[in-house]
Amino acid sequence: MLPSKFPLFLTPSFHEHYPTFVSNNGTMPGSANYSNYTAMKTLFCSLLMLISVSAFAQNLELPEVSQRAEVTQRIGYTDITIVYHSPYVNGRKIWDDLVPYGKVWRAGANENTTISFTDDVKINGSDLPAGTYGLHMIPNANEWVIIFSKNHTSWGSFFYRENEDALRVKVKPETGKLQDWLGYNFTDRKATSAAVTLSWEKIRVSFTVGVDVNAVALRHIREQLRNKAGFGWHGWEEAAHYCIMNKINYDEALKWIDNSLRMEENYTNMVAKAQLLELMGNAKEAAETKSKVMSLVELANETQANLFGYELMNEKDMPTALEVFKLNIKKHPGSWNAYDSLGEAYNNAGDRKLSLSNYKIALSKAPADQKDRIKKIIAGLEKS
Repeated sequence: MLPSKFPLFLTPSFHEHYPTFVSNNGTMPGSANYSNYTAMKTLFCSLLMLISVSAFAQNLELPEVSQRAEVTQRIGYTDITIVYHSPYVNGRKIWDDLVPYGKVWRAGANENTTISFTDDVKINGSDLPAGTYGLHMIPNANEWVIIFSKNHTSWGSFFYRENEDALRVKVKPETGKLQDWLGYNFTDRKATSAAVTLSWEKIRVSFTVGVDVNAVALRHIREQLRNKAGFGWHGWEEAAHYCIMNKINYDEALKWIDNSLRMEENYTNMVAKAQLLELMGNAKEAAETKSKVMSLVELANETQANLFGYELMNEKDMPTALEVFKLNIKKHPGSWNAYDSLGEAYNNAGDRKLSLSNYKIALSKAPADQKDRIKKIIAGLEKS
């Protein structure tokens, strides 16, 4: 189909609009009118070919001098992604020359530099909703302005408009070693934040992205519990366990662990309930629940009980871990590994004397390939 505004003389209905060039009275080739018609037809065909070639012409995609780059960092569930083009210093004066002071700069090369967040974040403490933003900067000798623009589709900063700003923050530039190519990376990474650092020439500019990891995690946990994870006891236990380890959301966590227990009672979800009740200040019910834990451990084999004890140690629940290891020795008094584990638990609890005693019993029962390791532990305990 031809475009609606295609020149009329190039359309199939041309002859209807220009009857002069096509005689209605039988004019034959050789007449003046027919010669004019032939000349015009040749011109129109040539023009048609020119338009067709122009319409289908495409620029080649060739390697770029300022290469495209992309970096991503996850904080909790939240992904931060920066897409940019990376120019080189290449012997040029950069600041207040190639990149003027006091003017909006695309913070890269070619198209918009963009930064995306999959969840709401804080930039240097200021709120910024989830989404993709055009990243611009205003450099100066002693202070830079970092701009997050709602428009992330324009070319560079040429079409930047201040009224499209989502957020502006001010930062101080720092100096470092010469870096020939412009790059972004994530520095000062922590559990709930990371610094985004632009490095080019000898300048480093950073801003901090903070995430409410627990709030985002709870949202994702709730979503997952309404999917496959909600069909088994383990998903509900894991959800409650996250709250226990991070000391948050106790009331909902108690509902989650009760769901887990309704599906299947075992020492893993039972001890989670005991830990949760302790955190909630319900000592009596916590003690009653812990006694049920020991009854369930009684049913476990040596390896299962041992692994459960280590799980408790990793969670810093040393009192319950010690009870589990003691119970394992009671059930398996001939096991060198049971004494070895109890020795380690006492050592982690800070009781060197009882640790040493249990390691010595473990040594007396241990196979040859374990004796040297246990002897070194004993020697270390005796020196301390």
